[in-house]
Amino acid sequence: MQKSSISNDGMVRLEGGPFLMGTESRDGFPADGEGPIRKVTLNPFLMDITPVTNAQFVEFIRATSYRTEAERFGWSYVFEGHIQPALITGRAIGTSWWCKVNGADWQHPEGPHTHIEERANHPVVHVSWNDAMAYCRWAGKRLPTEAEWEYAARGGLEQKLYPWGDELTPDGKHLCNIWQGDFPLHDTGEDGYTGVAPVDAYPPNGYGLYSITGNTWEWCADWFHTRYHATASLTNPSGPPDGKSKVMKGGSYLCHRSYCNRYRVAARTSNAPDSSTTNIGFRCVRDVQDT
Repeated sequence: MQKSSISNDGMVRLEGGPFLMGTESRDGFPADGEGPIRKVTLNPFLMDITPVTNAQFVEFIRATSYRTEAERFGWSYVFEGHIQPALITGRAIGTSWWCKVNGADWQHPEGPHTHIEERANHPVVHVSWNDAMAYCRWAGKRLPTEAEWEYAARGGLEQKLYPWGDELTPDGKHLCNIWQGDFPLHDTGEDGYTGVAPVDAYPPNGYGLYSITGNTWEWCADWFHTRYHATASLTNPSGPPDGKSKVMKGGSYLCHRSYCNRYRVAARTSNAPDSSTTNIGFRCVRDVQDT
């Protein structure tokens, strides 16, 4: 696959070094492997200041004619509240609000009757981990490790719940796109959105990174495991050598404290590498020595 010209435009240099990764809070999901807290040391790296947008993904598709896995499969998962019942052709096992929709893909987020034409500055969605890797190869970048992602998301703060501190809405101000109301029945949209928001809809964190929590989940390079990291290397950790699912970080517009407060920076979840939904995107990183 032909690569794009190498550019660091839209990226920020992060100096790395030691930081405290993980949490041991019982208010989170210990079974996900959020702990233990450990001092991790990273090399410097560059990170995209926003998730990859629809406009950026269009450039990739035009240059490579790549077809995403959702396009090849002919369907993807869409949140029930955003589609007409007649479009539902099946449901995900265990989460009834995820509906199989024929024709849903990165260009048609809620199905064939929708389009990204007016969503150029929204994060691209319906991209699998494999699709994200294809984009990275073309762009001369890579996916962040989970450790790099968490270091970046913390924005220089130590052991805070969110990129901006410990209060979800300081002074009543919403700083990320998550669910308010009664999940999954009604999102009041108090944060200004009931679906995916533009990547710069909220202020950046202390490192200048936008949309680092909420809005869309972001793929990481690592295979997911709930215990491996407790004994893994503490210098540039990259996760276990194999597995069945890949790490995702950051939460999404569907996260709500009643069932999934995984918009905390230490929170983690996973999905199969070929999976895609309306709330999964990604951002890229690059090694400093590659610049």
